[in-house]
Amino acid sequence: MYKKLVIVTRKTRLQELIARFNTRSQAKFYIEHAGGDFSDYEREDQSYARALELLRQTLEFAIPQQMVDRSLVPTFQFQKEDLVVTLGQDGLVANTAKYVGAQPIVAVNPEPDRFDGILLPFLPDGARAAVANALEGKCAIREITLAQVKLNDGQRLLAFNDLFIGAHSHVSALYRISCGKRSETQSSSGVLVSTGAGSTGWVSSVFNMAAGVAAFCGGTPGKSIRIPWEDRRLLYVVREPFLSRHSQAAIVAGLLQSGEELLLESLMPSGGVIFSDGMEADFLQFNSGAIAHIRAAEQRARLVVG
Repeated sequence: MYKKLVIVTRKTRLQELIARFNTRSQAKFYIEHAGGDFSDYEREDQSYARALELLRQTLEFAIPQQMVDRSLVPTFQFQKEDLVVTLGQDGLVANTAKYVGAQPIVAVNPEPDRFDGILLPFLPDGARAAVANALEGKCAIREITLAQVKLNDGQRLLAFNDLFIGAHSHVSALYRISCGKRSETQSSSGVLVSTGAGSTGWVSSVFNMAAGVAAFCGGTPGKSIRIPWEDRRLLYVVREPFLSRHSQAAIVAGLLQSGEELLLESLMPSGGVIFSDGMEADFLQFNSGAIAHIRAAEQRARLVVG
């Protein structure tokens, strides 16, 4: 069934610093000069290297292995015969799941003392059993709803946690938003659309802010909304909508039921963007004439959980 193991890795903070400052000594000087603890970067790097080496040794099955860095995932051609293993924190799972299609993912936590690992059910020394079960088709899989945005020119982007639609800098985004029979022109800091997996992430901070403002003003604080990972509903929130003669603020939050769409039409001549899961480098342009259709994707992420 599976003909290859694809192990998705990511650079450690130390590796990123060395790439930025050219040498380890220059990176150390920069961190320590700023009052940071360089040894923490070194410990994290060493832990990751040990975890990766353990994976490579213990995952020696009768099929080849291929290592793929996180930066290459958006352009890597995953095949139906690939079994995917990720080694990194939760964000690596989110950023990989959008590109692997229906392939199952065995997510491994390289350092449980450092990373909570909500999406990481396996440790390096337990990954072999999980991969073996997956290769034999005996594993338990949890299917997770993804969000999808499709533009009127056919471009598409998936999100594991959330989509951001707005301006690429700290200026107001101008667009027309439509949900069901309701529609209005808005000027805001952008729109967040969250899946169940992302409902405890970025979008929850918007609810925290709203609750704090309500309490400060003497009102009753609201509560964050959490959605199960498999739920086909999506949660959307408008960030800081500005009320003026030319912009409204009546459509500020809601739940898209399964099959429903949220439509946004860009009114920005330039600078409009759509990105997912915090990956700003992998974005769609959202400028005047672009219409974004947002809904739950048919494709689901398939996370091995046992």
